[in-house]
Amino acid sequence: MTAEIVTEAVSPTQTADWQDAGPAEWEPPMPPTDLIFDDGEPLESNRHRIAINTLIDSLQYHRRERNDYFAGGNMFIYYSSAQVRNRDFKGPDFFAVLNVDGTKERQGWVVWEEGGRYPNAIIELMSPSTAAVDLGLKKDLYEQIFRTADYFVYDPFDPNSLQGWHLGTNRSYQQLAPDSRGWLWCQSLGLWLGTWDGIIQRETATWLRFYDDEENLVLLPGEAAQLQAEQERLYAQQESQRAEQESQRAEQESQRADRLAARLRELGIDPDSV
Repeated sequence: MTAEIVTEAVSPTQTADWQDAGPAEWEPPMPPTDLIFDDGEPLESNRHRIAINTLIDSLQYHRRERNDYFAGGNMFIYYSSAQVRNRDFKGPDFFAVLNVDGTKERQGWVVWEEGGRYPNAIIELMSPSTAAVDLGLKKDLYEQIFRTADYFVYDPFDPNSLQGWHLGTNRSYQQLAPDSRGWLWCQSLGLWLGTWDGIIQRETATWLRFYDDEENLVLLPGEAAQLQAEQERLYAQQESQRAEQESQRAEQESQRADRLAARLRELGIDPDSV
């Protein structure tokens, strides 16, 4: 985000005023409607694009049975008329809003159309050219205007760059202390954020990933399908081995019975009469 922080933010009370004010009452100016949702600017790198999609897709798969949240990335967040006038269009690389209608189609997040709701969690994927803004102006914006509960930054090209803050009871950000693995707890999402080494979309990197409260990697849909296919292959292999073992036992029993019958005949005893 390149523009200055503005304090003319939309509150839920203002949103209600716009919706409920009667015709005989004084009405505040209506929020702008001529909003831009694409500035044509490319992402920092292909790795940044993959990293954003990884966070969104994995969270959506983790919450695949729920529709009470919205997860977006590289989308504009509009929160004030002054912001629109300043043409301050940039939004977070990743954000999640809880307890909203997740089935609603959105080109961006427009606070006054969302009941005054701001993101609960935000992640910025830094680069050398954006780090100062991500750790300065944006951090102040998310703390002072958005009141976003959890804010994290990570440079996809620097595995040791993960930092995070949680909005404390004093309404200011408190820096989170990493655990022994370097993971940070995202309280609003109930998930850990940590690094993972591997290949995603043919690119090998140290990726920022979600982990659940039991410390399991939150899988991407493709990873989950791969895991299920592998589990089904192993199950089929085990079933085949069990069937082969049963066949071998049956063959051994048949051979034992044939030897016993032959011995009985040698003794002059009809095996069928025994």
